[in-house]
Amino acid sequence: MEGTPTADDQRMGMTTGSLLRLCHLVSPALPVGAYAYSQGLEYAVHAGWVCHEDSALEWITGLSQRAVGSLDLPILWRLYRAWEARDLDRVEHWNVQLIAARETAELRAEERHLGQALLRVLPQLDLPEARDWSGKDPAFLTLFSLAAVRWQIPATATLSGFLWAWSENQVLAALKLVPLGQSAGQRLLNRLTHTMADTVARAQGLDDAAIGVGALAQSLGSALHETQETRLFRS
Repeated sequence: MEGTPTADDQRMGMTTGSLLRLCHLVSPALPVGAYAYSQGLEYAVHAGWVCHEDSALEWITGLSQRAVGSLDLPILWRLYRAWEARDLDRVEHWNVQLIAARETAELRAEERHLGQALLRVLPQLDLPEARDWSGKDPAFLTLFSLAAVRWQIPATATLSGFLWAWSENQVLAALKLVPLGQSAGQRLLNRLTHTMADTVARAQGLDDAAIGVGALAQSLGSALHETQETRLFRS
């Protein structure tokens, strides 16, 4: 049951049921293991690039706009539309493009690990269609978008929810690594939230040729993290 939409729900295109499904999909309790990855932040702290609350905000904001906002979100938008149209050729195209765009071995391994983890989870959540990707190489966002479409989560809400979950994971990593206190973490999330709507809107307007990563520090940090001696995170 998706629930009976209120007038506000109808204006946003989201029912109570789809909102709850989105909460489930982006919950840190979803057993995919995203908490184990820092996406280069661990090396950035090790190198002194990120050393306090302000630099953590600068790092996370930069990645949200020049990596997640210019690669993940526009491809998530296209995957969503492809699943909606049941265009499996386009789904496979953007799945391959996303994995190929991960610039280091750790980032590619993360994408594949999270994709396989979500592949195991979704059939248990009444989405047997995910099993069609067994034996394949699904990116996390490929199956994330499948769940969003089948659970009738609106596209903009899907992108916003993913960006929120990514930002929260980065903040939680910063709390452990810098380290920062819980109050600092809440301030970071509050400030990051102010830019999320614009990031999502820009991602939806990007042409195919503009999709890509412009975050050199993350690429360097991720590559150097592969040989970092003491590590808490897998990326």
